[in-house]
Parts: sequence; C-alpha cells; structure tokens
Amino acid sequence: MDLLNTLVDKGLRRELPTREEALAVLATSDDDLLDVVAAAGRVRRHWFGRRVKLNYLVNLKSGLCPEDCSYCSQRLGSTAGILKYTWLKPDEASRAAAAGLAGGAKRVCLVASGRGPTDRDVDRVSETIRTIKDQNEGVEVCACLGLLSDGQAERLREAGADAYNHNLNTSEETYADITTTHTYADRVDTVHKAHAAGLSACSGLIAGMGESDEDLVDVVYSLRELDPDSVPVNFLIPVEGTPLAKEWNLTPQRCLRILAMVRFVCPDVEVRIAGGREVHLRTMQPLALHLANSIFLGDYLTTEGQAGKADLDMIADAGFEVEGAGEVTLPEHRAGGGCGSHEGGGCGSPEAGGGCGSHEQGGVCGAHEGGGVRGAASVPQANEARTDLVAVRRRGAGTDLAPNA
Repeated sequence: MDLLNTLVDKGLRRELPTREEALAVLATSDDDLLDVVAAAGRVRRHWFGRRVKLNYLVNLKSGLCPEDCSYCSQRLGSTAGILKYTWLKPDEASRAAAAGLAGGAKRVCLVASGRGPTDRDVDRVSETIRTIKDQNEGVEVCACLGLLSDGQAERLREAGADAYNHNLNTSEETYADITTTHTYADRVDTVHKAHAAGLSACSGLIAGMGESDEDLVDVVYSLRELDPDSVPVNFLIPVEGTPLAKEWNLTPQRCLRILAMVRFVCPDVEVRIAGGREVHLRTMQPLALHLANSIFLGDYLTTEGQAGKADLDMIADAGFEVEGAGEVTLPEHRAGGGCGSHEGGGCGSPEAGGGCGSHEQGGVCGAHEGGGVRGAASVPQANEARTDLVAVRRRGAGTDLAPNA
C-alpha cells in the first residue's frame, strides 16, 4: 500500500505526515489492519527495538476531586464506588512503588486527584519522591498532580522527579464538551511549565469518548507540537456512576489503528498503552506491542488491570523483552540533551516538520477516568458493552491488601 510505504519512510526520517495521511490510517479497513500494524511496527522497532518499558501507578490521593471531567470516576458528582482516601504517607507510597518495581517496572507514576497541588501538597509529594528514590536505586519517578502553579515544577524537579504527566485528552475544539472547570489552555500551560523546569514531559489522550477521526488527529498533532517525551494513549473505561458510562465506541481494530496513527505522527517518542487496554484490546493486546513501546503494569488508579504476571507473559510470548533499569528508553537524539531537551532535532524539531507532543482514564497517569466527547459520523458502530471487564480497584494503595504487580 503506497500510503503505508510513505508513512514508514517518513517515520524513519522523523518527518511529520500530512493530516490526510493520518486520517487515512484511521480509515483503513479491517482487511488491511495487519498491514497497518506491520508498517507502524517497522517504525517502532527502528527507534525502540523490541523493548517494552513497564510503568507502575501509585494513587497517592483518591477521589473527591472538585473538577467535572466527564470521563473520570473521581470527578465532582461521581457516584462510582471507588476507593476514597487522602494522602498516602511517604513510606506507604514507597512500599506500593516497591511492589511495581519488583514486578519489572522502571518508572513509578505518582498520581493525586484534584485540580492541582497546593504548595503544601508539593512538599508532601517531594518528600515521597525522595523516600522512593532513597529506597529504590535507579527508579524513575513521574508526578501527575493536575494543573501546576509557577515554581511548582521546579520544586518537584529539585526533589528528584524525572517527569511530569498532564494529558491533553482530546482536541481543543471539543475540550469544553468534557470539562468545564478548567480549559484546554490550562493543560497546555502545565505541559509548558514541566518542560521549562527540565522535567521530561508526558502528555497524551483518551480515545473512545465519541470523538471524530478529525478530533483524534487534532489532539495528536497538538501533542507533536508540544513535544513530550512520552505519549500515553488511554482508551475510555466507561465506569458506572460517570456521565459517560454508556460510551462503548471502541473495537480492538479501531484501538490498533489509533495506536498506529500515533506512532506515525510521533515516531520517536515513548508511546504508552495506558488505561483501557484490557477492556478494549482484549485478546489483541499483543498486537499493540508492535505499535507502542511502553505499558502500565498491574492495576490503574481506581480500576483493576490484568494480573502483572499476565503482562509479563504476554510480552515474552509476543517476542518482546522488558526494558531494563539501566537501558535508556528514548533514542539518543532525544535523550542526549537531558530531560525535556531534544537538541538533535527529532519529534518536535524544525527539521522534523514539527514536534511530538490529569489524572486518570480508567486509571492512567494522565487522565481522570472514563469519559466522552461528541458523536461523529466517522466513529464506527458502537462496540458491545463489556461491563464485565470493568472492576473497581480494591487492593494496593489505600488498602491493606497486596497490590497487583
């Protein structure tokens, strides 16, 4: 297929595809799906080999959020029966993190519900970061605390944070349809603050909220311009008790096409399969490893994931390997300039034609959870609801039960 050959060539050169090409990937037929996966897989392997980075979530503070993000089980007015608790103590968070690291994770994502941290909250999280770093040599720590005020990103960096997550979630045009208590511009500003502080920026999207193909392409192109080092791709987990509990718009095939499009537009960044992969990809999860080079291990923020051992078995059976703590995730031209610096060009440099580039979507670092935007003619017929695959987390952080890792 000429389209796929063109996209592979552009991906290997870090060249931005046209919007028409990105839309064409989403419009491919199921008959061509394996060809699409194979083509995007060539780009993924060129930049990341067969390594899969494992990340582990620790929910530092769960529920009772004053924001009204429609997709989130922790939102204002949510009736979802999730765990609700205030801040974990540093030692509690460190023990939770250690479980994920023992399971093979190299990055711990510390997430807290809320609009954004107070300065006292930043002090709390900074102490937690230092405790985790002191007790776990070589661990990467990403914070996800919502909208940042001036100076807070710098304080997190000084405490030892390596990265900051704050997702755009959907296109600027449709953002007000899912959230009214803050704006798309607020989210962009927080990603800029993380970059400016020298943190590795992590920002992604939520698919399956009723958005059109154009919305998906819009948000991915906006991410490329922001130039994060990692792009989490969340698939809406429709949680009962949220406004979008009835949104079941995804099929496994559509999820794979979305991941392929993200890989073509952001060829040399860490593309992470985040919340909802078990719910929507199901038995086709191994194919997604040919597109993304990073996943979350175990449970999410408020919902359960599949068993950690099943994740590890899936990676091995698919012919991939877990990325070691001593391995550098990003290609040299992105990693060489330090966190948030891409001196060698790459996704985000002028020579590459532009640059690639919170809370929880089903429990992902970077999206609250659940969700939905507007309906659109280009969205395929709704997938069969699989509410049997949506379970509220009852173990791990905030409980006395051992975590899933």
